[in-house]
Amino acid sequence: MQETKTTQKIGPKVIAAVIATGLMSFCGVIVETSMNVTFPTLMKQFNVTTSTVQWMTTGYLLTVAIIVPLSATFKRRFKTKSLFITANLLFMAGVLIDATAPAFTLLLFGRIVQGFGTGIALPLMFNIILEQVPISKRGLMMGVGTLITAVAPAIGPTFGGIVANYLGWRFVFIILWPLLIISLVIGIMTIEQKSQIRKVRLDVLSVLLIMVTFIGLIVGFSNIGSASFLSLDIGGALLIGVIGLVGLVYRSMHIAQPVIDLRVMTTGRFSGHVLSFFLLQLISLGMSFLLPNYIQLVNGSTSTIAGLVVLPGAALGAALAPISGRILDNFGARKPILFGCGLVLISLIVFTSLAQNMSNIVIISVYLCYMFGIGLGFGNIMTSGLAELSSQQQSDGNAVLNTLQQFAGATGTSIVSAIVAASQSGHGTQAHLTAVGTQHALLVLTIVMVVSLVSLIRSVRKTTGQTEN
Repeated sequence: MQETKTTQKIGPKVIAAVIATGLMSFCGVIVETSMNVTFPTLMKQFNVTTSTVQWMTTGYLLTVAIIVPLSATFKRRFKTKSLFITANLLFMAGVLIDATAPAFTLLLFGRIVQGFGTGIALPLMFNIILEQVPISKRGLMMGVGTLITAVAPAIGPTFGGIVANYLGWRFVFIILWPLLIISLVIGIMTIEQKSQIRKVRLDVLSVLLIMVTFIGLIVGFSNIGSASFLSLDIGGALLIGVIGLVGLVYRSMHIAQPVIDLRVMTTGRFSGHVLSFFLLQLISLGMSFLLPNYIQLVNGSTSTIAGLVVLPGAALGAALAPISGRILDNFGARKPILFGCGLVLISLIVFTSLAQNMSNIVIISVYLCYMFGIGLGFGNIMTSGLAELSSQQQSDGNAVLNTLQQFAGATGTSIVSAIVAASQSGHGTQAHLTAVGTQHALLVLTIVMVVSLVSLIRSVRKTTGQTEN
């Protein structure tokens, strides 16, 4: 048995298919992270307000969050290669629209079209890994998949700032075209169909409930800090989102062919992984807002310096992803996950303690430790969680994790920015008030990390727990 395990190999076509789908995901994430630094330029060029330009991100995240839950149904109903080609062509169309958009409305429409493409593409890579990679190599390849998508946010702000400054913001989209063409060609040549296609009815009511859920929740969280919590924009939107979520859960539990089978959440160990995965992603997105904001407003550095300060840590976390996956393959999930998340908690405690007076050198040092922990733990939480499900359930589990990853992106940034904004409204210099607000936000993230770590201690097995069920 051990000999069979050690001689299992990953076919070159599988590796190429993962790269092709990974490049698609990479392009989706890098546009999202790099465009944020171009917002002041877009506001001037198209004469729009901050709240309006923010829809470049909110509209995109909404679209992705609505499409990703449908991925399990798409996988059962359509060929993997057909889904990939559709996703790639949609994203290319969106990029072309944005590269030539003469008005903000068209620019926003292009981002929404890209959201459709990304929403289809994001789960594809991990579905291919789960379906076609031997279990003994799965941790490594899940790490490689995480690496591909983790590199994008690591370089996104720096890439966006440099391109916008020297070539113009439209080149953020134009430069992606060669990558998308390479991705399309490789995918057409290498993606193979392994699972059987069957006719699955798309439950329209479930789709509508997904739309209500994420429109309500994302709009509500996005408006935190701009109005009273009891206002229609926040409390009303969140209530609508919660009602949609309750309806979606009920519908999923009571029909034979749900769009996304939420019964996977009744598996205790998997749901524990899901909670930790969501909270860790929320923390990561919160940190990606807090640190550049602190570096610029408290330390008085430029946006380019802010990008360069966080770049080493982000690059380290991305590079560690496949290595940590290999550790999981050899020694199980518990050691790398708990050690990595322990480092994240220690780093957050240090950040919180020093938040009122941190130099850029201190930020680089502590952030390296923080991202070392993220690199060890984050991708392995996904691998370990999905290992708790049968092979028939894994596409639904993958859809749940990818959906929550997108939702965490909206909530994490909104929560910490609201905490910082609340402090900035007080009396004192902007630098001091921002430092105080950052400390408060970091304290909240530290508490969230404690919850995440406790959940992992209870959920992660001492052995890999992977089966071929």
